[in-house]
Amino acid sequence: RAGVVAQRKSAAGQLADSLLNELIATGEWQSASQSGNFGPAWNGYRWRIVNENWTRENMRILTIEVTYPVQNREYNVRLSTLLPPTN
Repeated sequence: RAGVVAQRKSAAGQLADSLLNELIATGEWQSASQSGNFGPAWNGYRWRIVNENWTRENMRILTIEVTYPVQNREYNVRLSTLLPPTN
């Protein structure tokens, strides 16, 4: 199971990175859906966006969490980045 978890964790990290970059490049992070999936090619992989105030300098912290299954158990990967204020 450890090998499958590691392989899927790597894939989940790449999916999270790709989605995070896409949301930032298009500006959709401000109004995007808060959750979804990656379609049939990535069956079982789900994502969720958390967009919060950061405590310093009036910035935002955007986190993408990707959840994936391995043998009836769920695992997740989280990637975060800081974004400038939206004014």
